Amino acid sequence: MTEADRVARNRYFLMMAANCVGIAGAVLALLILGRAKTTELTMLGIALMLASFWVMAAIPRMLARRWRTPPEA
Repeated sequence: MTEADRVARNRYFLMMAANCVGIAGAVLALLILGRAKTTELTMLGIALMLASFWVMAAIPRMLARRWRTPPEA
């Protein structure tokens, strides 16, 4: 395995780890929403759910854009 392959593999794993963190946050938000008895807890669950969706949608895309190979001149 070449160095470029190792770098690509590690970057892929980092993007997938970001997705896993987002999924874990969404599951936690569902647990909070399911057990919420007050408005504050419901709002916390909704905010956590929205933040988790943002992490799953935006972070891997931002990392891929950051690591994109620059175009040849």
